[in-house]
Amino acid sequence: MQGGKRASRKLVHDVSKPPGSVPQESECYEGESLVRLLKLIQREIVSARSLHGDSLPEKLWFKQQFSIGVNEVTRVLERMAPRANMGISPQQPHILCGNSKVPSVQLRVILLAADCNPRWLIKHLPGLALSRNVPVIFVKDKKGGSLRLGELVKLKTAIAVGIKAKGNIINQLMDKILHGDEIDLLKLSETPGAPRQ
Repeated sequence: MQGGKRASRKLVHDVSKPPGSVPQESECYEGESLVRLLKLIQREIVSARSLHGDSLPEKLWFKQQFSIGVNEVTRVLERMAPRANMGISPQQPHILCGNSKVPSVQLRVILLAADCNPRWLIKHLPGLALSRNVPVIFVKDKKGGSLRLGELVKLKTAIAVGIKAKGNIINQLMDKILHGDEIDLLKLSETPGAPRQ
């Protein structure tokens, strides 16, 4: 690299890493990669919303698709079964024996503002997400990561946004990101007027 500029780095915590390996904030989506990521997610949100024909008010629709805020994301994660009890992906139906309750909401991925202040607000989330087998994507934008996540869900700020496992096009995009299909994502972001299937 020239001129002392840092290349933007990203971290999508890989759930296949050894147990106990908590995702770190030292690497995250920032700069151009953050802009591209948020544009892609925003485009999929608009597409998913238009598929439902605007039958629900926007606020209710967002509540069905996302867990917004540290408290709500924490609540959903705590209600999910721990990884040792699961052994399955969040999008597969759960079949449990006995009196075990199946959580009605599963998170597919968590978007987390790595630059929030104070940091202790999110300190528990990476470990909790790891124990529930939910990947974490850190975002950072010159102390404005929460502002950028807020724009995504039509709020002023959002420190944490959990994307619920609904099997929709938003989940399909997150699967591509988690599996490292970066080339396909670049093509998607370069063709905003391309027809969708």
